[in-house]
Amino acid sequence: MMGSRGRSLVDEHAVRARNTEAPEIDRIWRRTGALFAPYRWTLVLALVLVLITGALGVLPALLTQQAFDRGLFPLEGGGPNLVALWWILGAMVGVLLLNSALTIWQTWLTVLIGNSVTADLRVRLFERLQQMELAFFARTKTGEIQSRLQNDVGGVATTLQSTFTSIVGNVVSTIAAVSAMFVLDWRLAILSLVIMPPLVLMQRRVGQRRARIATQTQQSLATMTAMTQESLSVSGVLLTKTLGREDESLERYREANREQVRLQRRLAMMGQWFFGVVRVVMGMVPVVIYLVAGFLLSGGADAGGALTAGTIVAFTTVNSQLTRPLTGLMRTGLDIQTSKALFARIFEYLGLEPAIRDPERPRTPRRDRIGELEFEDVTFRYPDQDASERPTLDRVSFAVRPGQMAAFVGASGAGKSTIGYLSARLYDASEGAVRFGGEDVRMLDRGELRGDLGFVSQESYLIHASIAENLRLAKPDATAAELEEACRKASIHEQIRSFPDGYETIVGERGYRLSGGEKQRIAIARVLLKDPPVLILDEATSALDTVSERHVQRAIDEASRGRTVLSIAHRLSTIRGADVIHVLDRGRIIERGTHEELLARGGAYAELYREQEPRGASE
Repeated sequence: MMGSRGRSLVDEHAVRARNTEAPEIDRIWRRTGALFAPYRWTLVLALVLVLITGALGVLPALLTQQAFDRGLFPLEGGGPNLVALWWILGAMVGVLLLNSALTIWQTWLTVLIGNSVTADLRVRLFERLQQMELAFFARTKTGEIQSRLQNDVGGVATTLQSTFTSIVGNVVSTIAAVSAMFVLDWRLAILSLVIMPPLVLMQRRVGQRRARIATQTQQSLATMTAMTQESLSVSGVLLTKTLGREDESLERYREANREQVRLQRRLAMMGQWFFGVVRVVMGMVPVVIYLVAGFLLSGGADAGGALTAGTIVAFTTVNSQLTRPLTGLMRTGLDIQTSKALFARIFEYLGLEPAIRDPERPRTPRRDRIGELEFEDVTFRYPDQDASERPTLDRVSFAVRPGQMAAFVGASGAGKSTIGYLSARLYDASEGAVRFGGEDVRMLDRGELRGDLGFVSQESYLIHASIAENLRLAKPDATAAELEEACRKASIHEQIRSFPDGYETIVGERGYRLSGGEKQRIAIARVLLKDPPVLILDEATSALDTVSERHVQRAIDEASRGRTVLSIAHRLSTIRGADVIHVLDRGRIIERGTHEELLARGGAYAELYREQEPRGASE
């Protein structure tokens, strides 16, 4: 069940949506229209074709009147006029062929525009998401993001492909049909159009209900996508299998699927009764026309002779043709109201403003100070941290000289990893300054800054591709010799050579086909291939067994030569040789010095060392 907090948030969003619905809809359609700007001339050509095909659509009905009144049953009397009939029938065939050819051309242009706009929209959405800061992804489910990129963009594709040309085409066809009806007989035209206002009002109400259901459907689909991503990833499968929770996971998915099916069914059926009414009403119009025409002819009300057999047949033909564009307009109206929810979700992400941006005039780090890193009175709170809570980092200051190895140790939650995140400007300091190469990192171009940094975390991320492809993420043009040299330095080359496919071995999702030590050494080889002046090691060996740690530590030692190194460590054995060790406790640096100095001091570091290395501490 949804808690009171969940209900209050839902209610709050509902009230806000009602209060801002009209201006929001206007903004959505303005932004949607802007998507078509790069294809304006193709769109103009498509609209011209729509206008032509719409106008041609009513010609067969008018030619039908001529076929009756001039060819089959000439008003001047006598038998059929076969010469006139042949010309009229030839014109009808010509109009049909021309209309068909132009319709095919117009459809091709429409599909071209729609697919292009959809592709642009998906790329823009992906680009905007890539610009977002790390905090956004920390608080947003991956499945939710995937749902916006795939389900929501896919959901509006049909609307983007056909809406504008459909509206114009149906409007033109409607105007042409109504005009032809008034030309044929204004009395019957008025009679036929009396039913339109009630149908339009009904369509509006149906569209509003359909839009609400569409929003619920997309939210449900996003939930299912997130559930699939979490449950069927390698980590998710391991979790459910090791805990023996496959049945519970399946039941959760089954329940979410039932809800999705229920909503999809409601969405599909919403409006079907309305269109059933439309079909019945429009189908009854010819019956009424024949009845009224009979009264007019029998009562002498048509003494002028305007009502002929050809006129009545042509009028009912035009009226039947009016059903298609009117129904099309109503369906398009429903589609627009339905897709409003999808556009709103997409533009919500497109409207996101990254918390971390490049400056308008970025500075360049001093090349003679590359590798120099300084924290000056840095205080930091994560975005979801309450202001009343103790900050993650509290007035932290230190300086690392080029080529120096600085280590950061402390209990979990002390703020060690946060120092690495701030150094790479994955977050910005709440207070104080982080400087790289003598410049505030907020004044540097992020791409240039991160080009000078190599990051190796505890969980090395590998994509589902070959080892070579994973390595070339750091240097796309790297040669095979460069790959092998980096892997030799990372003590993994011989291991890779032992695989049947060597460097073309597929590592599996997140590298699960490799051991933890192998993944870490490949990650280190990737950093060596990048060859950055600064290396950040975020507990890179804490999750490894002793043998793997020894191999990885040897690779780290090789990678550290000649570089500035920030080593965020859990195991103190890995940082004994550091030039300076900083001990953090609850966001503050409480001790600093070399391994020997800190042991001699007998403080927090010495206590940590005694806990991890009891024999070493007593020696």
